[in-house]
Amino acid sequence: MTRFVANVRYRGRMTDHDRPTTTDGITTSRFRATEGVGEHWPVIDGATTFFATDSFATSARLIEGIAGIGGIEDHRPDIDIRPDGVTIRLVTRADDWWGMTERDVRIASGILAAAASLDLRSDPSVVQAVDPIVIGAVDIDRIRPFWAALMGYIARPDSPKEDLVDPRRRNPGIWFETMDEVPLGRNRMHVAVWLPYEQAESRVAAAVAAGGTVIFDRAPAWWTLADPEGNEADIATIVSRD
Repeated sequence: MTRFVANVRYRGRMTDHDRPTTTDGITTSRFRATEGVGEHWPVIDGATTFFATDSFATSARLIEGIAGIGGIEDHRPDIDIRPDGVTIRLVTRADDWWGMTERDVRIASGILAAAASLDLRSDPSVVQAVDPIVIGAVDIDRIRPFWAALMGYIARPDSPKEDLVDPRRRNPGIWFETMDEVPLGRNRMHVAVWLPYEQAESRVAAAVAAGGTVIFDRAPAWWTLADPEGNEADIATIVSRD
């Protein structure tokens, strides 16, 4: 898990409503430092938070409130309604920028206000993202078409030679990592679990207590762990990736 640029790789697909210039792009650190916003929206695969609700009707009222935010049609968030509440994700997608922007700050603030009007409070401690699936390959160009066809995925606009994404923004993306040779005795495919940094170390500790081993420690950015039979996974955070 070594390839990162200033606009951290997120999943998703650019739409006609999601083609901003990069002039309002900001670092994840700046987003996190925004008073009244950053503490409620940890940046994992986009700024993400969760609102617990007591009914589907309450969830629907929250979505109705979000729909009334000025400019929301030009920057629609990803919203996931489940029986226990609503998860919302914000990220700006463009040909050369996938990351946080000033517009995300404004929309995030508006969503918090809409939630507060319903007496709902964000709970960022429960958010996570299992994304991406990471595949190591000697010849990425050779294997990428197979995975695109198998998954029904498309090339990610800002990194078409390296990443595939779900065109409906529902499932984990695929990252390809270049390898010099086919390794012996080590997996070439693993998943990445993104967490707020405040939860990451305790999750690593829990995985180790459950029989895992830390095989690469790149804290605070990520830890690579292996289960008792050597299957690997990353626990990752946005910290230090600006």
